[in-house]
Amino acid sequence: MGRNIHVLQIAFTYIGTIVGAGFATGQEILQFFTRFGSLATATIMLATVIFIWLGTRLMLIAHEISAHSYEDVNLHLFGPKAGKWISWVTLFILLGVNSVMLAGSGSVFMEHLHLNYQTGLLLTLLCTYLLLSKGMHAILQMNSILVPVMMLLSLLMIISTLNTPNYDNFIVIKTDHHPMLVWLAPILYTSFNLSMAQAVLVPLGSQTDSKSTIRWGGILGGVGVGIMLMAAHFAMSAQMPGIQQFEIPMGNVAVQLGMAVQTVYMIMIFLEIFSTFVADIYGLTLQLQQYVSVSPRIITLSIMLVCFLISQFGFSSLLSLLYPIFGLISLFWAGMLIYSGHKGHPLTPFNRRNRIIPNRLKQTTYKR
Repeated sequence: MGRNIHVLQIAFTYIGTIVGAGFATGQEILQFFTRFGSLATATIMLATVIFIWLGTRLMLIAHEISAHSYEDVNLHLFGPKAGKWISWVTLFILLGVNSVMLAGSGSVFMEHLHLNYQTGLLLTLLCTYLLLSKGMHAILQMNSILVPVMMLLSLLMIISTLNTPNYDNFIVIKTDHHPMLVWLAPILYTSFNLSMAQAVLVPLGSQTDSKSTIRWGGILGGVGVGIMLMAAHFAMSAQMPGIQQFEIPMGNVAVQLGMAVQTVYMIMIFLEIFSTFVADIYGLTLQLQQYVSVSPRIITLSIMLVCFLISQFGFSSLLSLLYPIFGLISLFWAGMLIYSGHKGHPLTPFNRRNRIIPNRLKQTTYKR
């Protein structure tokens, strides 16, 4: 029973990490899948397979080398010089992505909860700081509650969409986009999301005792992401093309479920953004602890301050500018992850024992 619970915790944390601001609000799904019409069903299936395959592989590598942070995996895959550069690029990308997520929380408060944008930002930062005192255990517990509720709400959206006149839009809508762009989209999407998720998946894999547990958790997590992708795509397709005008398109879909369910769904969108934001800040803190000899509290507060300043540019502006750029960069990372698996062994064996990790890094939660 204990092993099954841990499998579900890994799966839910995997799903919760992928379901960040762009996913939960619907913007990512709209840009990478729904706007391509009927072909999106096939590309979502392709993305699901990639999530299962590479997400599981990433966690297994972290387990095998007892990685402390995602930099250990990058050193393992790319060697000491290239791996260090890639880790720093990843760090700056994660800062940008988390700024987008923070901005997303502000947009949820402003557009659907009718509260001030800055209120959403500050509340998210405060709750993040408080929850991080519990470490990875708190992240597992949080996602074990949030993800099942989100999947239930996704099911309600499917049922509700079946009663709308345009429920079959996901089959009949055609696209004028070039086929290469259509099929490149799921590869960009999965590469980007997995390279960002490594901040969470690496410590998750390294702190799990059993490879079998990791494999089943990765499979269930990847399938869960695919189901939620398909549910959101199905619901948004029924409201194409008008739904493209909203910053929080999934919030507009939730309107058809009634005020009570809409309010619950918007709160859940905020909590999903929050859970991913917390997990990524946790991973960034672990990464920077290897370079900066200061309290993890100071590191976390500094990261959150940077995210707060960048988030002032607004959610949709940051999403449309940063995500395509980050997706292209992430393609290289994903390609190396695939190549190392094709060879049957890592490109550059990384012996963690040869690396000096200060004793303070063994403590992944803040001392009270």
